[in-house]
Amino acid sequence: MSESSGEAVAAAVASATEAAGGGWRRATGIAGVAIGVVAAGAAAGVAIERLTVGRGMRQKARLALDSAGPYGGLRGTPGRAYAEDGTELYYEVDELDPAADAEVHRAPRRRRLFGRKAPAPVTVVFSHGYCLNQDSWHFQRAALRGVVRTVHWDQRSHGRSGRGVAQTRDDRPVSIEELGRDLKAVIDAAAPEGPLVLVGHSMGGMTVMALADAFPDLVRERVVGVALVGTSSGRLGEVNFGLPVAGVNAVRRVLPGVLRALGQRAELVEKGRRATADLFAGIIKRYSFASRDVDPAVARFAERMIESTPIDVVAEYYPAFNDHDKTEALAHFADLPVLVLAGVRDLVTPSEHSEAIAGLLPDAELVLVPDAGHLVMLEHPELVTDRLADLLARAGAVPAAATVDGYGSTSSAGPG
Repeated sequence: MSESSGEAVAAAVASATEAAGGGWRRATGIAGVAIGVVAAGAAAGVAIERLTVGRGMRQKARLALDSAGPYGGLRGTPGRAYAEDGTELYYEVDELDPAADAEVHRAPRRRRLFGRKAPAPVTVVFSHGYCLNQDSWHFQRAALRGVVRTVHWDQRSHGRSGRGVAQTRDDRPVSIEELGRDLKAVIDAAAPEGPLVLVGHSMGGMTVMALADAFPDLVRERVVGVALVGTSSGRLGEVNFGLPVAGVNAVRRVLPGVLRALGQRAELVEKGRRATADLFAGIIKRYSFASRDVDPAVARFAERMIESTPIDVVAEYYPAFNDHDKTEALAHFADLPVLVLAGVRDLVTPSEHSEAIAGLLPDAELVLVPDAGHLVMLEHPELVTDRLADLLARAGAVPAAATVDGYGSTSSAGPG
């Protein structure tokens, strides 16, 4: 896309935004065309594949994968925390198996005196990314069940959590700072005492950074390890998503207004999304995975999570990423065991952003995964789980000799 064509797209999207107040149908059409020009570059790689398979057959395949796919079915003990604005935040806890607890504390236990409590176990808190939910950690959750206490939660307006009260009541966009406070509320409810290991993917990693920025004492007193997966500490406004820079920059200037307009007609837009499911399935796959042999059930699992995020939620979150800058907050992790991991072919939060994080945390382990995209924990689960297990051992959450298995593979049908 040339500079002139990028400006043309920007002009088209701008006119769509202006028209949104008066002629909705016209606005939707122009916005769709404008965004479609940018999306065309992403969709081109799947066009031939889509032409060779009938639409009805593809729909049947999706239904079959939805009914038979084993991913995302793990459940724990449910709980609810409440954010500062009253938003209900849903979480689940997988408790530590008593046998594993005995393995961690091998020394003979003395009789408790006067009701003194045994030390609280380490809790690993997993935070998911934008347009996903807690199930995105399926493979890692399966592997760690019983080995260590874990908490998986859904960010506001995602998964089973409630719609953001500040967003629906006050028409306020989401901020990464707000997500950090949400994570604090979940920790207070689900893991009020004991050591913590914080794991975050993409937006979830930004949430972890925001927590550290707002609550440095919590990090200093309780956090014993951190994993930042496919995330960024800032400068997301420079990401071009693998598309021509001129076109992306032109559209980026007006996209928040377009998304807001679309969010105000969420029901109509959702119908449009369903009608163009084939196109967007290809785009989702391109921006989620890099390898060609990803299990179709895993690809469909990711697609289903992303599809379940309403367009108005997409709109509420979008401005937060351009504003995100938590580079200084990384200093709070300087003395901790840290894992920084990313897919080399991540088009959403490029691996250069992870390298920048590791550059500010010289003692961190930096792992760059070849042939991996944004959803690296689903695409190469065995590698991600292996490095997480090593981090947990370094943090003292599990013994070095602990067996962590069952993390599955994206090339097989079983969840492990």
